[in-house]
Amino acid sequence: MLGATGSIGLSTLDVIARHPQRYQAFALSGFSRLAELFALCVRHRPRYAVVPEAAAARGLQAQLRDAGLATVVLVGEAGLCQVSADPEVDAVMAAIVGAAGLRPTLAAVEAGKKILLANKEALVMSGALFMQAVRKSGSVLLPIDSEHNAIFQCLPQDHARGLAAVGVRRILLTASGGPFRQTPLEALADVTPEQACAHPNWSMGRKISVDSASMMNKGLELIEACWLFDARPAQVEVVVHPQSVIHSLVDYVDGSVLAQLGNPDMRTPIANALAWPERIDSGVAPLDLFAVARLDFEAPDEQRFPCLRLAREAAEAGDSAPAMLNAANEVAVAAFLERRIRYLEIASIIEEVLNLEPVVAVNELDAVFAADAKARALAEQWLSRHGR
Repeated sequence: MLGATGSIGLSTLDVIARHPQRYQAFALSGFSRLAELFALCVRHRPRYAVVPEAAAARGLQAQLRDAGLATVVLVGEAGLCQVSADPEVDAVMAAIVGAAGLRPTLAAVEAGKKILLANKEALVMSGALFMQAVRKSGSVLLPIDSEHNAIFQCLPQDHARGLAAVGVRRILLTASGGPFRQTPLEALADVTPEQACAHPNWSMGRKISVDSASMMNKGLELIEACWLFDARPAQVEVVVHPQSVIHSLVDYVDGSVLAQLGNPDMRTPIANALAWPERIDSGVAPLDLFAVARLDFEAPDEQRFPCLRLAREAAEAGDSAPAMLNAANEVAVAAFLERRIRYLEIASIIEEVLNLEPVVAVNELDAVFAADAKARALAEQWLSRHGR
């Protein structure tokens, strides 16, 4: 479990706990919520725990020893890569947020593991390299984002032959529209981090909640969908669906449109990927269509959500553009959460970075991280000039 203390991690551990005869937690990682990580270790008794720094590792190791647990604490990216590639591991939940999850997830891919991919940034940053590694190792890649998991469920199992070969015309990626779907445009300049994090349907971490509010999350998902399903950006259409009941749809050339529906609970895609191709109980309540009563759809407003436009442009540009988009967004969102910039300036920073830095080929991982570092530096320069 890469990212055990986040919302995806906790949901995964909930599903695992419902099926102790099938699953056992081998390793859990956490970043800053070390008290929560300790509690999870007490409950799930993993072989390993991984934390970012040596001092935190010593403290956690002492706590675990005092609690009578044999869990060994590892440190940093090297520890994450070690547990991801361990021969005893069957499946890796990649749920670390942001660029930090790329190397450990690639380590799991190269070791041929079953990858439950919740870290969309891994594909956004290094899609071609990542998918090449999947093909080379024979790793099984299963999407955890509710939208991509829905698409996966609506496609035939032989979709790897290509969308055209299986009769797919386009992919319809649903978006809730977040907390600002109907906010007057003039009011967006003054929204707070608390308002941006108050998602109407989903319970998520602060960074991904802001991404959802700006619809950058949907833009990153568009890029991810292109790599997962070998689609062109023009074949992926974003549809605003406020109820978050239809998680995505696949439009076929014969006029059929297949959709996956369910309550907005991440345990559904997690259970689907964990047990695939079987089905297991996730703990999610059955969908009550009479309670839902209606399903609404609308086109996204790119004036309201400029980040969606920027992500599509990065997807079309390819090469280093998606990595730069992601890096600039990470810096900008962190600054917004720290109240150093206004909400609308998130898109301003990203657009300036993309305009300043030319797109270059990324044929190796070092080139991906170089593009990432350059974009972060440009974003920080913007903050030094304009930030509060």
